[in-house]
Amino acid sequence: MKNASFRTLKVFAAILWFIGGVILAFKAISLLREASALRPAHGWTWLAVIPGLLIGGLKGKLVFSKVCRRNLDRIDRLNPPKLWQFYRPKFFLLLALMICVGAALSAMAHGNYPWLVGVAVLDLSVSAALLASGYIFFNGK
Repeated sequence: MKNASFRTLKVFAAILWFIGGVILAFKAISLLREASALRPAHGWTWLAVIPGLLIGGLKGKLVFSKVCRRNLDRIDRLNPPKLWQFYRPKFFLLLALMICVGAALSAMAHGNYPWLVGVAVLDLSVSAALLASGYIFFNGK
């Protein structure tokens, strides 16, 4: 396979990272809309955004930013870097597993108010962690 520049790999890694964060944010909003439609009298449904963002911000700062740094360091050590190496193969397997688990949780939550809110908070926390830690791709270490 053709070699790639270190910069290209880092850009691809950042793009995938941010796409995941945006997709999860939209999914969380969709789940909260469904929960709100189930119980329109509960105006506090949207307050679930607060713990999602707080947990996600903390997770982004303490965990996900370290993952970003490690991946950037790994990319810098590749010799020569190949286009598909912007993440390890293990990452892609874990990503597929997380997508399947997230889809299953969302499917189980439909029509169930507490589950909808819970899965929305989970999705929002991961989204916030991804988006909050993504600055590492631009600032390096």
